[in-house]
Amino acid sequence: MKNTINPQAVPRMSYADFRKHHAAAIGRLAKIENEQVALIANDGAPIQPGAVYLANESVFTQQYFDEPLTNYAVGWRDPNNIEETLEFFAPSVPVPRRFTYKSWTNIEEFLSEGTYDDLRAIGGEFPTVKYTGTEVHARTDNRGLRIRVDMDEVADPNSALAGGIPAYQARIVEKLKRRILRNSLRRAVTLLSAGATVTAKTWNGTAGQDPDNDVLQQLVAAATQSGIRPNRVAWGDTAWSKRVLTHRAQNDAGGYASAGLTPEQVGMFLMAQAYVSRERFSAAGAGLAEVVGNLVFMFYALEGQDTEDPSNIKRFYSVTDSGGPWRVYVQQVTSKLVDITVEHYELIKVTSLLGINQFTIS
Repeated sequence: MKNTINPQAVPRMSYADFRKHHAAAIGRLAKIENEQVALIANDGAPIQPGAVYLANESVFTQQYFDEPLTNYAVGWRDPNNIEETLEFFAPSVPVPRRFTYKSWTNIEEFLSEGTYDDLRAIGGEFPTVKYTGTEVHARTDNRGLRIRVDMDEVADPNSALAGGIPAYQARIVEKLKRRILRNSLRRAVTLLSAGATVTAKTWNGTAGQDPDNDVLQQLVAAATQSGIRPNRVAWGDTAWSKRVLTHRAQNDAGGYASAGLTPEQVGMFLMAQAYVSRERFSAAGAGLAEVVGNLVFMFYALEGQDTEDPSNIKRFYSVTDSGGPWRVYVQQVTSKLVDITVEHYELIKVTSLLGINQFTIS
């Protein structure tokens, strides 16, 4: 199976179409970012399953801060690599609580007017170039979750387990951090999808189908759209399975060979970082669903990025008063009830719409 590119086959996007897509994507992102969270006043009542609770920051004074559990939260790693997946989709950028970042919404970096673009006439000035990328003022959001524990339902809180941390508290920190990270991953995927140019693809094993070449051609097209070739490609679990089965169905050596490639090997072929997301989530009253599913994302993002580089998406975070990204509080509510809260500061933003592409696979 040959994976060569016919330049004539690579789709082109006119400037008018680009502006139309850009305006539509801005509208989708604004709608998502302006959605209000429905808050539930708890005031000591039992926590209801499926509801979202935000901790009141003013309630948690220094007396409730738990340093051992905070250290445990900082060092803990999810077995399903949710942190790794989140870092792939939205690389982290440390910032103060209030900060500014650059929003790259144009392709002026690649403008070239031709032979006389930079020519100075005798007695005149050099031509002036103006870049209109905008500076956005923002603030990281305080996010967190809590669990209220009835002491009759857990082991003795004074038992010296897990390095002096009561075992039930450590398990609760794990549960809360997993849920917080899963929420962040879902927000990142939703924002990427809202800002993407979406293309429907069918990978069902029909003769002649080549999923890897489809992605490769789209990467070339994206570089023409934005001037920067996407350096990250992410498949959902379903999309990756359809890719493998489609290659296996091709009756030739190339198809068989492609079907056995790992994500890392496919990434080498595509000259991009490759990743497969297998995370699931469950909504209240519904079963499990994939976070990414049948989607393939192609976008540009850098590790160790800052507030001004042209990455498509960034996850800004601020340190808590503990000095690290996470903080844990243990609050004795009554003689028998204890609240355990995990918090952090985060803001996920699509900072450039240029070149974000998505395949929806059927």
